[in-house]
Amino acid sequence: MPLVESLIGPVASLIDKIIPDKEARAKAKLELLRLEGTQEMREIEARLSAIVAEANSRDPWTSRARPSFLYVMYVLLLFALPMGILAAFHPDIARDIGTGMNAYLNGLPDALYALFGTGYLGYTAARQWGKVKGVEG
Repeated sequence: MPLVESLIGPVASLIDKIIPDKEARAKAKLELLRLEGTQEMREIEARLSAIVAEANSRDPWTSRARPSFLYVMYVLLLFALPMGILAAFHPDIARDIGTGMNAYLNGLPDALYALFGTGYLGYTAARQWGKVKGVEG
């Protein structure tokens, strides 16, 4: 169980960064400690091991897939800047673009958003774990 023990610290550190409320953060850490040694924690360990294996893969499609997806999401978020400028000069066009994007994004299944969140947090946890273990710089 050395992997589980080495995961507790990085996951607790992530909890500190993600959850701003002290009481909620303490509850999350208590739940993490409760999970230690349970089947659920072994499942989490298996998932994180798979994420680390993917990140360390020599196959460029495998190792770059998760970060590339994050870059796409960042571009979508940064698209708000030119849209704001467009809205200042052509509000009707900006509104139509926004309406179209909202219709498209609302049409995507909720499972896709859950997958993104899981991938993002998993990638972050794997990177943190790799840094703690001295595997990544």
